[in-house]
Amino acid sequence: MTLLKLLLLVLLTRRIDSVCRLQGRAETPELAQDGDLVIGGIFSFRTGQDHVVNTFQKIPHIRKCKNFNFREFKFAQTMIFAINEINRNPEMLSGVKLGYKIYDNCGTMDILRAALALVSGQKREISEHNCTESDTAQAIIGHSGSRPTIAFAQVVGRFHIPVISHFATCACLSNRKEYPTFFRTIPSDYYQSRALAKLVKHFGWTWIGAIAVENEYGLNGMAAFIQAAQEDGVCIEYSEAFSQSGPAQKLQRIVEIIKRSTSKVIMAFMSHREIKVLAAELYRQNITGLQWVGSDAWITDHSLSDSEGHSILMGSLGFTVSRAQIPGLDEHLRQIQPSQFPDSQFVKDFWEDVFDCSLNGSAKIQRKPCSGSESLQDVESQFTDVSELRFTNNVYKSVYAVAHALHNLFECEDGQGPFSNGSCADTKEIQPWQVLQYLNAVNFTTKEGERVYFDSNGDSPARYELVNLQRSNTGTMEGVTVGTYDASLAGGHQFNMNTISVVWGGGLTKVPVSVCSESCPPGTHKALQKGRPVCCYDCIPCPSGEISNFTDSINCMKCPPEYWPNKHSDVCLPKAIEFLAYDEIMGTLLALFALLGIFLTMITALVFYCHRETPLVRANNSELSFLLLFSLTLCFLCSLTFIGRPSDWSCMLRHTAFGITFVLCISCVLGKTIVVLMAFRATLPGSNVMKWFGPHQQRLSVLAFTLIQVLICILWLTISPPFPFKNFHHFKEKIILECALGSAVGFWAVLGYIGLLAMLCFVLAFLARKLPDNFNEAKFITFSMLIFCAVWITFVPAYISSPGKFTVAVEIFAIQASSYGLLFCIFFPNCFIILFRPEQNTKKHIMGKTSNSNIHY
Repeated sequence: MTLLKLLLLVLLTRRIDSVCRLQGRAETPELAQDGDLVIGGIFSFRTGQDHVVNTFQKIPHIRKCKNFNFREFKFAQTMIFAINEINRNPEMLSGVKLGYKIYDNCGTMDILRAALALVSGQKREISEHNCTESDTAQAIIGHSGSRPTIAFAQVVGRFHIPVISHFATCACLSNRKEYPTFFRTIPSDYYQSRALAKLVKHFGWTWIGAIAVENEYGLNGMAAFIQAAQEDGVCIEYSEAFSQSGPAQKLQRIVEIIKRSTSKVIMAFMSHREIKVLAAELYRQNITGLQWVGSDAWITDHSLSDSEGHSILMGSLGFTVSRAQIPGLDEHLRQIQPSQFPDSQFVKDFWEDVFDCSLNGSAKIQRKPCSGSESLQDVESQFTDVSELRFTNNVYKSVYAVAHALHNLFECEDGQGPFSNGSCADTKEIQPWQVLQYLNAVNFTTKEGERVYFDSNGDSPARYELVNLQRSNTGTMEGVTVGTYDASLAGGHQFNMNTISVVWGGGLTKVPVSVCSESCPPGTHKALQKGRPVCCYDCIPCPSGEISNFTDSINCMKCPPEYWPNKHSDVCLPKAIEFLAYDEIMGTLLALFALLGIFLTMITALVFYCHRETPLVRANNSELSFLLLFSLTLCFLCSLTFIGRPSDWSCMLRHTAFGITFVLCISCVLGKTIVVLMAFRATLPGSNVMKWFGPHQQRLSVLAFTLIQVLICILWLTISPPFPFKNFHHFKEKIILECALGSAVGFWAVLGYIGLLAMLCFVLAFLARKLPDNFNEAKFITFSMLIFCAVWITFVPAYISSPGKFTVAVEIFAIQASSYGLLFCIFFPNCFIILFRPEQNTKKHIMGKTSNSNIHY
């Protein structure tokens, strides 16, 4: 046991060299160039793999990729062009040569394999003797897809190596805790989703479908879009996801959902691979009339023009990064030859595909032979097309961002560095985390004047162009810029459309309509349909007295008290003010009847005055008769005060004048009744009973009765007088301008006193009804009081129940009717005798069968 311990101690204390050995074989890059510092790149020159399920019982092999992707190859060549341009620039990284290692891998697992190769380097062994020789990439450019970038960015981040993507837009990559070294020169889907939501809202599409690719890019992008769209009042009818390599039944189910849906706009958050599959299936089933809104992953992809059913996508709208120009890139692309990349199998395959030949006697005997010296100068293809550099420019900016970071690192002056105590990095042994530090602070302007920098999450400024897929002169689809979006501007100025006409999807000539419910016009409000999204509603007319003055109002608002809606319930108009006016038919008629009453009263007074010495006039007590006629004239006149716009003075005058004149009138009638009754009820001849109710007593009685009413009116006006009042309660649509009573007790006291005198007069007249037939004034007074009482008894319920100006009309009618009753019943029979039966106007005829001489002549 002691021997074993001693042996173990010797082994532990023995000095040995530390050696790190590469596990497995080294991954060889597709394109490479030596340099003092190496920038890595990962692009998928080919896409599409056979579906394989790995058991992981053995190391998985690299799967073969099938289809060419010239756009990715252009990205790689742009990276090479930028590095060569930087190496030729004496003002940037002077004395330092940049190299590159570019891997061509497709499929997430193989892309991760390439990223680890860039982290580990190509050396089989690393020991203390060669560990200072840099073989690790200082930064990695790529990948285009969000899903593979998510996979390797987390791993690479543990080694503090910066990853700069030109096309990975998933908003999840902005999470600095998960992806601490990730940067991108393309805006995050966070901004794209909001831009797309504003686009949908701009065209009034509030009822749409959403389909995404079933990976992090699609699901996160769609979730962000749905949240932003719902904040803008857009509803999602359905949201589905599928994958190109997924089961066919899932795609068929989505097609059936589209076929049954009522929305006409579809938001497609997916790559060019999925949109091709979906468009082809919709084309086969002849499902048309749809407006597509696309994400930047497919909206400008040139390969769409070669896909089946691409016509369905014509008119699609979507945001993509701004186009740019890269001087010299066109020449670089057209000067490529296989001899520049002798170790690249892809370049050979690319050359054979472009020129349809067999390079240097390859096995493809069915093609013509080619030498590799052919020129791309006259070749027009997606690879050589530099008319619309969008994501290619992002690759260019990514390389320059790394170069500027390295340049700032080399130019650092001691004491002004970003590290502890202002120290700088050791340029002989640069660590990736030091490059990362400088990359966070990079800020430069490109030759085109575009400013490049990264925020705290590694994101670039969000600037987009709105692209509309239109048919070009050559018959292919091309993206035409029809608007812009800049998230750095204020909310109302972020989204702008230009003057270029938009081609709409589904062959429509105008903006498609995609709503669950039509907009509610002014005058209605929205009522949500139970169990359905907020965009599905019924339009309910506004209740009485309320309006909505804009489209899609949620609630109706009440008009102010003095206003009322128009017939469309979209504007509050001033209410019509109603009162009994002279210029309306009813007011005119009542005024004419009042004037007629005055005229008849004056005619009667004139007749009585002209025949004042006749027995009939003297028997009717001429003094009280003239006073009664005067009071009747005042009664007719006071009825005119009830017509016209109420004011403070007219309100006080109309009720008090009415009360006093009517009491004066009834007092006179009462005096006449007492005179008649006392004259014909004296039982003894020569009785002197009339001396107790002579002319002086009659005047005093009329004055006393009238003064009581005057006192009541004074008290009423002093305590709570009538006043003009706007009545909003009788009618909702108009204002009744009336005279409020002030004190209801005062009003009813005035009426009650008039009624008391009238009833007293009626009783006395009734008692005198059996006077001699030839002198029947008591009967006339009885009839007049009967009419008077009947009018005012019916007045009370009519007054209470009549609405608006009809209340005033009822009161005027009662005044005029009772006045006419008194005038006709008391005076017209006498006038008839005076004018048409003068033979009866004698003392003998008046006395008739009686010889009572107590009548006062």
